[in-house]
Amino acid sequence: MTPPPNTARRRRGAGTPPKPAPRKLGAVRRSQLVTTYGVGSMVAVDNESFIIAGIDTWDVSEAVSVYERRLSHILGVDSFKLPPAPDPDRATGGVVAHRFPDFYSCPGCKVLQRFYKFNSEKGRARCDECSEDLVPSRFVIACDYGHIDDFPYWKWAHRDVAREPGKCGGTLTLHTDGSTASLRSVVIKCDCGVPDVSMEGAFRAQALRDLGIRCGGQTPWLSNSLPERCDERPRVMQRGSSSAWHPIMNSALSIPPWGEGLYALVEREKLIGASEEIVRFHFKNRQGLLDKLNASVEDVIEVVKAFEEREVSPEDGDVPPTRTSSTLRQDEYKALVRGRKEEHVAEYQPFVCEAPDGDLTEVREFGIAGSMLVKRLREVRVLSSFVRGEAPSEADSENRHARLSMSDKTGWLPAMEVIGEGVFLELDEARLSRWEKNGAVRDRADRIRANHTALLRERAGVGKAGTGKHVESHVTPRFLLLHTLAHVLINEFSLDAGYPASALRERLYSDAEMAGVLIYTATSDSAGSLGGIVAQGEPDKLASTLRAALARAEWCSNDPLCMESESSGAGSVNLAACHACALLPETSCESMNSFLDRAMLIGDQTGTIPGYFADLP
Repeated sequence: MTPPPNTARRRRGAGTPPKPAPRKLGAVRRSQLVTTYGVGSMVAVDNESFIIAGIDTWDVSEAVSVYERRLSHILGVDSFKLPPAPDPDRATGGVVAHRFPDFYSCPGCKVLQRFYKFNSEKGRARCDECSEDLVPSRFVIACDYGHIDDFPYWKWAHRDVAREPGKCGGTLTLHTDGSTASLRSVVIKCDCGVPDVSMEGAFRAQALRDLGIRCGGQTPWLSNSLPERCDERPRVMQRGSSSAWHPIMNSALSIPPWGEGLYALVEREKLIGASEEIVRFHFKNRQGLLDKLNASVEDVIEVVKAFEEREVSPEDGDVPPTRTSSTLRQDEYKALVRGRKEEHVAEYQPFVCEAPDGDLTEVREFGIAGSMLVKRLREVRVLSSFVRGEAPSEADSENRHARLSMSDKTGWLPAMEVIGEGVFLELDEARLSRWEKNGAVRDRADRIRANHTALLRERAGVGKAGTGKHVESHVTPRFLLLHTLAHVLINEFSLDAGYPASALRERLYSDAEMAGVLIYTATSDSAGSLGGIVAQGEPDKLASTLRAALARAEWCSNDPLCMESESSGAGSVNLAACHACALLPETSCESMNSFLDRAMLIGDQTGTIPGYFADLP
């Protein structure tokens, strides 16, 4: 990461010094710049803190493009790009970061002030008076619309004194005696004579309102941005809190024909929209590229036209327009059920999905209609926005989603791609339909649905009046069953295949016409395609795994409390699910460990709720 030039500092007896050259900070993995340290997030580097700048400041002149046509249609961009890597020999290129928060304190002289006032030497965060390393402010204020600013220390210290901000002439100091772990031991002092004030109570909902502080609309991650109008009440957060930055991620699997064969070739050679003459000229001396795919220039021209039309059926070898996330999942489900034999090398065929050779009779006894071995898959994950405070939900207004750049015309978004493998299971639709019509099953699912709907209505009120969306809960018995099944299988696969649970990921397909779950490797390195998960999909192993997973689900070390729980989890959207039985690392779950209930699998202890797998011998 490379920060922009610091603002000029005024040293004693000196004029304005020249702007220093950008310096290289730390290093993070490219995938982290999409998932963990994306635009607008704060990252600690040694004893300093920075905020990742908008994508319009990134040097993407040599960045690798990532293509996923179906997902780019939904997000309205031309392509995606891997976060750029910096020049290894110079502090240039890479991702830009701005210093934030601006307030630092010195553990020696205890002074609390803006960073530039410490007159630190270039490339260091050190007090020039006592030569102690500075400490960035622990506290910031942020609103639900993504704005973030420094904590108003002066107003907090002078809250009981009628003075204009900054007019007392005193110097703020920060003291921590370490006597307790509470905020009471963090004390702010001003040598103008006002009483000392601790940070206790700063996190109260009314704390900033009592000071008359409203959101200033600050967007420090956007270069040269002006404050935005915002009527939100900000809240106090710790700089390293998980609530200070929630990424909004979108993902898609690469399925035929996009990203495969000639479609992949046209995208990589940047021929979308090219005329016939340009295509012919492009391949005039490059016939070797076409020979790899056993194709001609005329075939390429037809594919270029298909990109423009986007109107034919996938069964005929083309793809219809995909404009919503639900149709994206439907396309993936059809591709997983249909399968795809290997025809090209991995470079030109990221999706290989085949039925196992063995007898599926024993597997079908579990109510599984079929399984597919996904021997090769590619997932593209895109950072499209972020929020602060409450985690993102279906009820959020799009106005709550913070911008990644000053301009809306960048035409690209940061992304990463995962190459891996997986196992896809499709449930028996007839058996599933009979089960989910059971009154006891529906009543139990309605308890979670009611809690989720109440949560969505509460979230819909977050933000400006009238901007929140009212969205009904998507929870159904089918969804709870598929989701809980995915969790217990991931836990079992991690024992049998040797992968940690955090390296596996679920992808659920649940609506009136879909009932399937894909479990696949979620790592972005070669360890995700070693064949360990595909081997678990062979009929004999799969039947053994299902039996073992369901046996583990029958008893939790927290039973009977876990099974008899009226509600659990954040937002009370779980029932019989806890860390001892069904919860996973949050990187593995699409829903942050929500909407889980073991009773949907094996029934409850009283026999009132029939589990989908309860009748197994």
